Amino acid sequence: MKEILAVCPGSFDPVTIGHTDIIRRAAAMYDRLNVVVVFNSAKEPTFSPQERMEMLRKVTADLKNVTIDSYEGLLADYVRFHGAEVIVKGLRAMSDFEYEFQQALINKKLYSGAETTFLITNIENMYLSSSMVRTIAAMGGDISHFVPQEILGEIIAKFKKEGK
Repeated sequence: MKEILAVCPGSFDPVTIGHTDIIRRAAAMYDRLNVVVVFNSAKEPTFSPQERMEMLRKVTADLKNVTIDSYEGLLADYVRFHGAEVIVKGLRAMSDFEYEFQQALINKKLYSGAETTFLITNIENMYLSSSMVRTIAAMGGDISHFVPQEILGEIIAKFKKEGK
């Protein structure tokens, strides 16, 4: 039987419990899952691609079918190159859907060999975003309920080091 490779792209700046929930659910659905730190020209990242990849490796260490990667080009090109059949995107609200639906249509036009699957976030994570975590961390607030415990210390250290 043919294995299905799925790709779960994101900026993951930083990784939140919402991200890990989507990743874990996608890993259970597909034979192999590439979690890809992608470059978003509309965002100025706090963490380097290498830091984000390392955080993802820590929080997915127990998922044997998950590979962590990064890519700076078009997602459709990455998916085609790796032979993936599915793009997995997490959704929190209708505003996410509008943007992600447009992206799914563009990716389908650029590479028709993959379908986009949307996973709805668990209700307890609907409000959660990396930008909210960055804002709270920069002001010295408690982010322990929003990020995986395996990476909490390094996120806090990053903000203390940079005086954010």
